[in-house]
Amino acid sequence: MQSGAKTVEEYLAEIPADRRESFCELRQLVVENIPSGFEEIMSYGMIGYVVPHSLYPKGYHCNTSLPLPFINLASQKHFIGFYHMGIYAMPELLDWFVSEYPSHSKRRLDMGKSCIRFKDFNNLPLELIAQLVAKVSVEGWIAQYQSSIN
Repeated sequence: MQSGAKTVEEYLAEIPADRRESFCELRQLVVENIPSGFEEIMSYGMIGYVVPHSLYPKGYHCNTSLPLPFINLASQKHFIGFYHMGIYAMPELLDWFVSEYPSHSKRRLDMGKSCIRFKDFNNLPLELIAQLVAKVSVEGWIAQYQSSIN
């Protein structure tokens, strides 16, 4: 479900009450732990954390008018979606996350290529997500991205 919200504040206001507190806590955790240089914007109808054109003028190769995406947060119909392009592009980061997850959550890991789905809104593995968010710098993400598109 993509939102038509134009600002992060509008997006947050649209989130259903049963998950708003958890979603806002997750967002705040990302804001506090993401390395400097990433920028919070609305991206693909979700809250996005991107490498701005000022740091990577080439932008996203699929649409160079867009900044390079890295993380997105979304309130989907049945879950909170945490989209982290690094776990899709960096096998060692994926392996680390998958191996650490059981020590941070009793729930089964529900994940796609870059999407981690959280259906239990009151038991998010916040410490693990904070560590994941902090692991990749802007420079590291740009280098990984460039190596994957060449």
